[in-house]
Amino acid sequence: MTQFERVKAELLQSPKTWLVTGVAGFIGSNLLENLLKLNQTVIGLDNFATGYQKNLDEVKNLVSAQQWQGFSFIEGDIRDFDTCLKATQNVDYVLHQAALGSVPRSIADPITSNAANVTGFLNMLEAAKQNQVASFVYAASSSTYGDHPALPKVEENIGNPLSPYAVTKYVNELYASVYARTYDFKCIGLRYFNVFGRRQDPDGAYAAVIPKWTAAMIKGEQVFINGDGLTSRDFCYIDNTVQMNILAATASDDVKNEVYNVAVGDRTTLNDLYSSIKQALTENDVSVALDAEYRDFRAGDVRHSQADISKAKNNLGYQPSHKIQQGILEAMPWYLNNV
Repeated sequence: MTQFERVKAELLQSPKTWLVTGVAGFIGSNLLENLLKLNQTVIGLDNFATGYQKNLDEVKNLVSAQQWQGFSFIEGDIRDFDTCLKATQNVDYVLHQAALGSVPRSIADPITSNAANVTGFLNMLEAAKQNQVASFVYAASSSTYGDHPALPKVEENIGNPLSPYAVTKYVNELYASVYARTYDFKCIGLRYFNVFGRRQDPDGAYAAVIPKWTAAMIKGEQVFINGDGLTSRDFCYIDNTVQMNILAATASDDVKNEVYNVAVGDRTTLNDLYSSIKQALTENDVSVALDAEYRDFRAGDVRHSQADISKAKNNLGYQPSHKIQQGILEAMPWYLNNV
């Protein structure tokens, strides 16, 4: 039995109360689904800036009526401290996912990104401390590694940030570290590496690469690859991310007040990613007629990214369940039904 299987069995026996911020978003709604299926009590907070009611509706259809009764929703903004204070009352674990993601978005509008990702984060952290939450898990980012050239990325070695978004996520880590030292408040930061999967929005200017390309191929539209296609990423399927959040929240105190990479420990080029999505569509009887078109590199992007996940494995018992090809194949029916 894996550590994750043990934790799930324990939660079924002894349910907890969880707060998921950004609950109507891609990662937040997947956390909600998995927690409700474990018969947990979940409070969700979202302002629908990047989340959708349809994600919550989809979760409702995937769980039992009794499990759905365990969910209560607060429509509100993490930039409002009183909202954060209300949401964290009588909560065991916080899974803080609410943020404005995207490097290009932060370059276009750094003020709004800072308000959500720094002020909003601090509001959540302080509210959780005041309400004596047992554990605070937050979405950090692999963008924190910045221009550090070494591969794979090890948690202790970071470079200079390359975007306002990366600055905000590094500030989150600094605040969490200060709260750990000053208040003995238990935090874990999860540095996400290119998470993908069902309910990841394929629309909008800042859509992530996998849903954006998948939707374009399904619709017969042009796919654009930034640069020469040799840029590489450690793509991490949503089920791996859910596992890490639950393991982190329930971990023993001696492995908290740390940051952990959330990834597979592998590297996939954009060219190979394009081929994998095309192959998955072919296996679902969708033919892709247009070849990808190459254009300039995107500002603020790092060239290569790959995680060392040994710390998460050793301290938390993390065992990624899906590599990129498995994840794309598993997520494809969702895209075919929702694009």
